Amino acid sequence: MNGQHSEHAVGAEQNLLKTRAKALARTPEQVRQSAEYIEVVEFTLAHEHYAVQTSLVSEVLNLKALTSVPCTPAWLAGIINLRGKIVAVLDLRKFFDLPDQGITDTHKVIILSDQETETGLLADTIVGVHELAKDELSRGLPTLSGIRTDYLEGVRSDGLVVLAAEKILGSERLIVNEQV
Repeated sequence: MNGQHSEHAVGAEQNLLKTRAKALARTPEQVRQSAEYIEVVEFTLAHEHYAVQTSLVSEVLNLKALTSVPCTPAWLAGIINLRGKIVAVLDLRKFFDLPDQGITDTHKVIILSDQETETGLLADTIVGVHELAKDELSRGLPTLSGIRTDYLEGVRSDGLVVLAAEKILGSERLIVNEQV
């Protein structure tokens, strides 16, 4: 009887484990449906991690032939020729008062575009593209201050700062209207 009892217990345990495995396999799909997700391009600036939603990212490219523009604010890194279109490239490190590390050909440019505007964001490195649950983002951190909070979508618990790309594209502060 002991042999039958232990065989029965082993069979019940295996069935329980299979049931649990099926439930665990289903959970991410159920969570995905209940939470709202956004897809982002994550990048680094001055050793901090930032991201923008991919819905406004038209492409990411290596920095080539950046032409500086005289008499413009320091945060305007310059302009690039993107297949015949002139695109302004913003250096968010200077715009957000982050440590400046210079610009090299290893930098990347994230091209943001909507129906009216096309702008490049300078990035030190591209980390990758991934999805974030919107409920993972808090409104801000005490360490984030100044102008960065104006362009903030949210902050994840690990410090990833998600920028509101549409606010960057539509910002009055980014319009250069200086005369020499």
